[in-house]
Amino acid sequence: MRFTVSTPASPPLPPENALLAGAAEVDLTPPPGLPKAGYSRNARTGVGFRGRLRARVLHLRAGTASVAIVACDLLGGSAVVQRQVAARTGVPLAGLFLGATHTHGAPGQFLGTDLYNGFASNRPGFDPVWTEFLVDQISTGVKRAVASRRPALAAWGSTEVWGLTRNRSLAAHVRNRGHADTRVAPQRAYAAVDPRLRVLRVDGADGDPIAALVVFGVHGTGIPMRNSVYNADLWAYVYEEMRGCAPVVGALQGTHADVAPALRPGRAGDVEAARVGRGIGAAAASLFASLTPTTDFPLGAGLREVDLSVSRSVDGVTLPERPALGAALIAGAHENVTPIVHRIPPFRAGVPKPHAPGDPHGAKWVIGSRWLQPAVVPLRHFPRVVPVHVLRLGSAVLVGAPFEITVDAGRRVAAAVGEDDVIVSSVANEYAGYCTTAEEYTRQHYEGGHTLYGPNTAAFLAAHAASLAASVAPGAMVTEAPTERTFDLRAHRYWPPRSGAPATPRPAGRARFVDVTAEQDAYWEQGWFDAAPGDLVWNEPIVHVEWRSTGTWQTLVDDSSCALEVRHAGADRYLTRWHDPELRDGREYRFVVRGLPLKPFS
Repeated sequence: MRFTVSTPASPPLPPENALLAGAAEVDLTPPPGLPKAGYSRNARTGVGFRGRLRARVLHLRAGTASVAIVACDLLGGSAVVQRQVAARTGVPLAGLFLGATHTHGAPGQFLGTDLYNGFASNRPGFDPVWTEFLVDQISTGVKRAVASRRPALAAWGSTEVWGLTRNRSLAAHVRNRGHADTRVAPQRAYAAVDPRLRVLRVDGADGDPIAALVVFGVHGTGIPMRNSVYNADLWAYVYEEMRGCAPVVGALQGTHADVAPALRPGRAGDVEAARVGRGIGAAAASLFASLTPTTDFPLGAGLREVDLSVSRSVDGVTLPERPALGAALIAGAHENVTPIVHRIPPFRAGVPKPHAPGDPHGAKWVIGSRWLQPAVVPLRHFPRVVPVHVLRLGSAVLVGAPFEITVDAGRRVAAAVGEDDVIVSSVANEYAGYCTTAEEYTRQHYEGGHTLYGPNTAAFLAAHAASLAASVAPGAMVTEAPTERTFDLRAHRYWPPRSGAPATPRPAGRARFVDVTAEQDAYWEQGWFDAAPGDLVWNEPIVHVEWRSTGTWQTLVDDSSCALEVRHAGADRYLTRWHDPELRDGREYRFVVRGLPLKPFS
């Protein structure tokens, strides 16, 4: 499927004397049947959802700058989506920051490269219907945010969160400069992280909150790869803890590539994801409450798309002519390894290849060898355009890149930018694998094996981020990207077709109770019959729970909450589960499916 996206150059904007802000939230939950991304072939195809997938948009306008930060519950950004949203909304491309939480519980198949449309999920292909849905929903959110702008105040805050994250690649991390003692002590896993949690608070001039934006580095892997429902992972619980802070609460990933949630051994699942997510969310909510926004909040934006087919060198740093997938990638990351394979050299973590100093991929064992891999994975399938994004947001500089960036690589990017407050965000605007430091790369753990462009990747990114940031003064809108991009992607539709049959829900038995286990909370489950998945609208409410003691029924919880799960059980049968229910004596409860009340239970 070959197509071109044109993004016309934006004319200079008239100046705004005061900060304006608007925010909106849109639902990205798709129907069942789409492959989930993040765990590669070990992932499952989605059969429903628990906690909806959303995009949160914060639009800011000040001086001659216009910035829309889009925080998505997706694996990463996408150049296809970013450019189409910019074209449809009129927001300057340099000002449209498409970020993500990097949940491993959302579908892939919307990215700008065949490599990751094929590799990131359990099934390959670019789904044009799913992608169009994302573009349409996110564009709607951006337009709503722009339309809702009003005079505003804003402020950044920072705190530290310890004990909820750990470094999953510690033997590689301690090779970095500054770690003279390379002996690995267990407690180092909890110190070798970036504990900084950043919150942007935006209020209206009247003091009413408009939005909150959270930036924190932790993998969205609290829920294991065997899970088969779409979910925002631990970030869903961050949002729930911050529900009372502002009408719109979004989150961006920080420098998380070697950082995992500190799960209790053998307990991966919603219970642990909730514990970690709620802990992060509680810290963010407390920080939000402590902030005092002001009108002094200058804006600026710069986007540079580095075409590696044209330029692979900057400031004396050169990337290999051809990227390469490393053997350590196949073994999987530390907490989600590929069975058996992760024990076998050269796939096993920590088995670097002996190499000559001039080898552009250094210690990486190239899968299939440097001769065979090009025959199997053509160069055009790899990410060949690297977007580097810089936003000046008040006192902070936000740097976005398409890589999953390790803690120390992020520190070096921030140091190269050289300003007092630099925030580095992974997986922005596209997905392009990993970015480790040169020292971490020599160890060849999963993160190094997945650094496509070799040991100089972090230095290359740092140099571009520094030069771009230097050009983004307050009020500046710097675009160093072509006005159009052509994509040539292998397409496969997973979005289920519409049948046109009537969509009328019908009851199926009574609710049943399933007791708690070590990995799973207790839940009430109810079945029903309905139309085919393609005939239902999954990004609108489907199920809620009502209660009564006497008198009328009242809504207790709906499927925007992680408490409710909706599953397609095959053919025309569906299930809903109410997790961790708080039942009280003297009350009746019932599920309501698309307006149909089902049999009460207590």
